[in-house]
This record gives sequence, structure tokens and C-alpha cells, in this order.
Amino acid sequence: MRIAQIAPLSEAVPPKFYGGTERVVSWITEELVRQGHDVTLFASGDSETSAKLAACTPEGLRLLGYRDHTASHLAMLHAVHKRAHEFDVLHFHIDLLQYPMFEDLYHKCVTTMHGRLDVPDFMPVYRTFTGMPLVSISDNQREPMPSNSNWQATIHHGLPSENCPYYPEAKGGYLAFLGRISPEKRPDRAIQMAIQSGVKLKIAAKVDKADQDYWDEVIEPMIHHPLVEFIGEINEEQKKDFLGNALALAFPIDWPEPFGLVMIEAMSAGTPVIAFRNGSVPEVIADGVSGVLCDTMDDAIAAVHKVKTMSRAGVRRHFETQFTAECMVKKYVAVYEQLIENEKTIIKMPRAGAFTPHYGDLNGSARPSLSAAAMPA
Repeated sequence: MRIAQIAPLSEAVPPKFYGGTERVVSWITEELVRQGHDVTLFASGDSETSAKLAACTPEGLRLLGYRDHTASHLAMLHAVHKRAHEFDVLHFHIDLLQYPMFEDLYHKCVTTMHGRLDVPDFMPVYRTFTGMPLVSISDNQREPMPSNSNWQATIHHGLPSENCPYYPEAKGGYLAFLGRISPEKRPDRAIQMAIQSGVKLKIAAKVDKADQDYWDEVIEPMIHHPLVEFIGEINEEQKKDFLGNALALAFPIDWPEPFGLVMIEAMSAGTPVIAFRNGSVPEVIADGVSGVLCDTMDDAIAAVHKVKTMSRAGVRRHFETQFTAECMVKKYVAVYEQLIENEKTIIKMPRAGAFTPHYGDLNGSARPSLSAAAMPA
């Protein structure tokens, strides 16, 4: 297949620093190329890929100091639209701007929704442009969306198995907290888990400007306990040992997390996850197999002792069967093939504005249909 991957321009693909979406785009792109597909990546010029790179900015826009990325994304989308005839599938990983611009090409488009979907500001677009084929990264992520959204599938993220290699033994024996210091990530809960269970906690996290007050007023005063060590932000190479040597990953979130990459990174290393039952967590963690699901702090403290007896080999097996890049891309290819097959069967009609084809959900929640306006005379 000839596939275009359209990435955000904020960071390079893969990102040099923070950037979950760009990292996932890289994994999808590289696996598609490995499987023999003809892939073009629309991204920033400092991206690194084995696909054909269509550079749309010299560097990631954050590195260039851009505050508003709208204009650059519009220019990229214009370039994609001009070249759309070159591709069988256009796979978007940006938020909303492509919805109106590609309304005439929905039959070959799919958009992966990477963020939370309960933002009221975005709802007018979701309600108006219901024909855009969509992929969710968890079933829970879909819940705020209009009922007539054109879902194709839920496809959980997957990563290359070598990114976080298997560690058969937790040599460090500590709890790991990895990510951002922010109220919704609840590092305060992780600190309480460590202190009340008597197990050391290492925090590898960055503090964004938006969360500086939360750090200053809530978290910084808590990290001076002898069981708590704050490391700061770490890179991809450091992440391997950090996760692999941990007794467990503490994932005590307090918000509807759409997915949570760090959970599968930990599972790849064989490290179980202690996670609060919010958002996508119950879809990602197999309770008692790859981690422990918690509803209360008492649950979380008890889980610290429970994970000591869990099989790290079993955690890794769960990752290998569910969350590798190969597993993820196999499902995306199925979506692409369904789009292509549907394009062959859709009756070509002059655009009347009333007909937007819904191609059906590969998970079974919808089937292809044509409105009366689109039926043959």
C-alpha cells in the first residue's frame, strides 16, 4: 500500500525530547516500512525515518520557538491535499484541522485520536464533520464523542519490543514514577505509597511551567523524605534501566488517561504496574497478570507488597501478545484495507453536502450504510 503518515510538527519524529504522539507515529511508520509498504512521512525536517520524508518545517516547531503551530499545520495539510492522489491511505495524527480540508477525500482518510476528547471547545468540529474515519486509542477515550462519530476501530498503542528490553530481576527494588509532575498524574499518591509501604520511590519526571506552582506548593515539600528520590527528566536510554530495575511502576493517575504509554513501556521490561482504575487503565493492565488495579490508597499500598510475588516473565508475555508495534500495525493495516475495500464499493455521487459515508467499526459497533440520498435512482 502507498501510505501517508501525517505527524504533528511540534516535535521531530521520533521526538528528541517529550512527545508521545510523535513517538507512536515513528513506531507505526517504521513497522509499516519493515512490512514492505510504501510510506511517506509528513513531519518536521529533523525527523529520522526509513520512510520517505516530506519535510514540512526545518525543525520541530517548539525548538524553533513557535508558539502557535496552526499556520504551519495548515501549510502542511495543503501540501498533503495536493499530493493525495499519490496515496491509497492518508493517516492523520494531528487534532482537527484536516476535518474540513479533506471532506472530499474521507474515503481514503483516517485520523487517530491521540488526546482526551472531552474538551468542549472541540465539540463543534466533532459534531459537524462526522464523516471523518476515526481510530481511538482506548474504548474509554471515545465516551465523550457524539454517537454518530465514524469509528473504525480501537487500536491500543504498541512499541518495538527492543525499546524497553526484558529485565528478569528488579535489581533496584524501588517503585518508579515516570512522566510529568502534574496534578492529574498524582505523584503525591506515589510518594504516599512509598512512605506507607516502606519501599523506596524514584521519581523521573519533568516539571512544565504550567505545573510549577503545583511542584512548588505540593510536591517539592514531599520529596525530602529518605524513601523518596527525585531524579528529574531522563532520556530514552536511561529509561531502560530505570524501568527495568524497578519493583513496579506507580501509575496513580486521577484523570481519564486516553492510553498511557509508560504502562506498556514498563510491561515490556517485565515490570508490573500499580495503577488507579481511571481512563484506559483497565484496558491496558490485566489485573494480577501485568499489574494491579486500585481504587483506593489502601489498595495501592497493599499492591506494593503483592507485586513482589508477580511473575516478571508473565508481565513481559502480556506485553508481547498485546502491545508490540507489530500488534498495533497489524490492526492499522486492517483499517487501511477496509477503507480501500469500501472505496471500491461506494457509489460515486456528485457532492451534495448531505452524504458522508460511514465505513463501519472493525470492532463491530457499526456497519456500512448509505443514506437514501446516496442510493441509486
